[in-house]
Amino acid sequence: MAESETKPEPIIIKKYANRRLYNTDSSSYITLEHLALLTREGREFKVLDAKSGDDITRSVLTQIIMDEETRGQTMLPTSFLRQLISMYGDSMQAMVPPYLEASMNAFHRNQEQFRTAVSGAFGAGAFKPFETLAKQNMAMFQAAADMLTGNRKAGDAPKPASSDELDALKAQMAALQAQLDKLSER
Repeated sequence: MAESETKPEPIIIKKYANRRLYNTDSSSYITLEHLALLTREGREFKVLDAKSGDDITRSVLTQIIMDEETRGQTMLPTSFLRQLISMYGDSMQAMVPPYLEASMNAFHRNQEQFRTAVSGAFGAGAFKPFETLAKQNMAMFQAAADMLTGNRKAGDAPKPASSDELDALKAQMAALQAQLDKLSER
């Protein structure tokens, strides 16, 4: 990021005693689900206790995680939670937050690299052979259905693929297999 570019100020969210969350940016009340969406979008926010002014962002983010976990969107294995709890009060406790943050950043970078590799391997033309085959299968299926319902005669059925078309499909399939083999070697 260039020095002239600055991070936008975080959105200030006020949490009231009645557990309501107020977005000062949009001047509206919001829910934890809305904060989860902001997080997924990469938007920065800070949650302040409306009465004391204390920063309670960490506890609200933890609440979002707990809500997701209770809805069946589990990501945190029980063993991981036990290990995390056991680190509280340990002499190595101060090392855990930067370690977890670095691990998540590395995971995110790997995830992006994987997405880029997959989109490159399975780009616009990668599924063309399958599309052609699917269209031919659908045409034959439609012809059979039309014959059974009386909408078409047997002589009107579409012609099967020529040997040139089959050879082209085989070549495309071989190229796709080569791309998949390259990906599996990484």
